[in-house]
Order: sequence, then structure tokens, then C-alpha cells
Amino acid sequence: MSAAIRMIERLAAEAPHAVPAGTLANELGLNRSTCYNILATLQQAGWVNNVGNRSGWTLGPGLSTLAGLSDELIDTAVQEEIDRLCKRLGYVVFAAREEGSGGYTVVAVADPGRGVRVTVDVGDRFPFSAPGLMHAFWSYRPWEKFVEVTRRRRVERFTEFTAVELDQLAELFALVRERGYGASIRQFNLAQSGASAAVFGPDGCPKLALVTLAFSSDLDWDNLTEVGLSIRDAAARITSRTGGAVPDRHVGSTATR
Repeated sequence: MSAAIRMIERLAAEAPHAVPAGTLANELGLNRSTCYNILATLQQAGWVNNVGNRSGWTLGPGLSTLAGLSDELIDTAVQEEIDRLCKRLGYVVFAAREEGSGGYTVVAVADPGRGVRVTVDVGDRFPFSAPGLMHAFWSYRPWEKFVEVTRRRRVERFTEFTAVELDQLAELFALVRERGYGASIRQFNLAQSGASAAVFGPDGCPKLALVTLAFSSDLDWDNLTEVGLSIRDAAARITSRTGGAVPDRHVGSTATR
């Protein structure tokens, strides 16, 4: 019990940063087997979470919420994850928050900083029906609520590929829930494509959206699945690191046109 308490205290001190199991074992004077057994028990209770073999362990959703992570620590977790994803993909990646007016504001950006690329800045705003963002936020809310909102806010057709009919959107929202990410292939701008995923709060509702944007010549149906799964997993890590709760586990599927 003493080792478990010290382990939780160590993770709390580093939150929202992850701590490798090897570091925990060395600092607490435990052998690797004992350390992993304790972590497994704590994970079953929802008190710790493994965010990846290389990344390590963080507080689980329940303890993260009780710890009351500050906005600064949450911002750190978001920036670290989007920086990592940006480096991996070579595309700009950003996080956006929903506004009371129904639109979305960019709150964090990771930019590869080289070559000709799509750029986004903190403070940029997108309209309610910007496809990638709308899919990330609204796919996890009651459909009836979305229909009600569209009576006041028009779903705009940005390009010939934009889905605007309610039956089309219902199918797309279901697909987002199934695979865990949304796609905007030339739907917002003919020259651009994107993939998006929701970051969830403790109540399981979308809190932020992660989006990666690239020229449509670089991101298309051929590589959408790989990019989409990458942004889904990054969003899930942020959710875990900030005490959120992901809804029922998404089942990956092949993107459809």
C-alpha cells in the first residue's frame, strides 16, 4: 500500500506529464515486476493510466479530476501532444475550443515550420459548420439537439464536396463515432483537407477538437486512415492526461468516400 501511495504521489507531482515505469521503479526502489503489478492494480481501479510504453503513466481520470489540474497544466498537455503529432505527420496541427456563438477558436498550434504549407494561428476563428470541427464536436451529442441548432445556424456549403443534407450528416456523425475521427477532404476549401478528433472532458462530452490540415495533394483518401487514427490517438492521450473520459472505445474502419 505504501508503494502504491508513493507512486500516485509521484504521478500527481508530474501531472499532466507521463512518468515511465522504469523511472517509478528506480525512484521507489522497486523491481520491475512489482512496479508493473502495482500499476496494473491501480489501472484497474481507474487511478492511473498508461499513455503508451514509451510515454509512461499518468494519473487516471478519477484522480486527475480530484487533483484539479490547472489550465496551465492542461495547456501543457495539449501543446506537447500536438507538437509530437505535428512532427510525425509534417502537417500543421491545432486545438480549437467551441465558442458560445457556435463557432470555434484556435487555442493552440503546432507548425512544422518548413516548406509551403497550410498555416493556422492562435485566435483564428472558424464558423459553426466548418466540417472537421463540426464533426468533432457534434457527433457525440444528441442528434435532435443538432437538428434544433441547424434551424438557427445554417450548415454552409463551402465547396461542391461539402455534406450539408441532414441525412448525409447523420451518416457522417455515425462514422465519426465508429472510427473516432472526422474527415474533411476538400469540404472546407478545395485546396485543403483535414482530419479531426474530439478531446473529452470528465463527463465524456467534447471539450476540445484537434485538427490537422494539409494541402489536398498531401492529404487525401489514400492516407486519410493513417492520419485520422494518429489524430484520434493524440486526442485520446490528451483526454487521459487531463482527467477526461473517452466514450465507448472507437472501432477503426476504412474511410469511405
